[in-house]
Amino acid sequence: MIGQKTHEVTVDIVIFTIRNGSLEVLLVQRGHEPFKDRWAIPGGFIRLSENLEEAAKRVLYEKTNVKDVYLEQIYTFGEPHRYPGARVITVSYVALIRSDDLVFGSAEGLNIRQINWHPVYDLPNLAFDHRSILSYALKRLRARLEYTPIAFQLLPKKFTLTELQRTYESILNQELDKRNFRKKIVSLGILKEHDEYTKESSKRPARLYSFHEHSIEGRKGLMSAQ
Repeated sequence: MIGQKTHEVTVDIVIFTIRNGSLEVLLVQRGHEPFKDRWAIPGGFIRLSENLEEAAKRVLYEKTNVKDVYLEQIYTFGEPHRYPGARVITVSYVALIRSDDLVFGSAEGLNIRQINWHPVYDLPNLAFDHRSILSYALKRLRARLEYTPIAFQLLPKKFTLTELQRTYESILNQELDKRNFRKKIVSLGILKEHDEYTKESSKRPARLYSFHEHSIEGRKGLMSAQ
């Protein structure tokens, strides 16, 4: 057991995706105390041989089997009593993953009961201060959405304008005016139009788009709302 005077450092990874048109976060159900059976953000203690980024990438891979995705350090949480019986500081990260890239890691040997997705706006009771961490991560994600094309990390390689708008709406948790959204997003010059269309037989085919490569690195000016 960690002594009261011990200072430990962990990493917690807030992993977002879009599933069925909803912004969801990956949570693990803890298999041991403290907070046994509660849901929590995936995380772990930093190994002596790791730096922070290496630890974050390891935790991400253990939980999702995914590498080389958007991963950003967002904040350090260090309230004295955030971890019962110990002094534990956590460095939080945000990861964005396309739902079609997902393959869960095995829960075996990780002291967790199960791994599952949860809608961001309908969360279970979380362990530790993880609701605060998740809320901060969502705030940062929304802020990034305003000045970078970060949504490309959550979309298929090729997508419709409707899919793009729904991704923005899921993150912002609000409806956007279709006409204004499309006018604004097209005017930014960040989209590449393809001579390809959806093949859904029950609906009118919609044109497919992708993000220009030059827009993915630091292009500013994305909208905040309508």
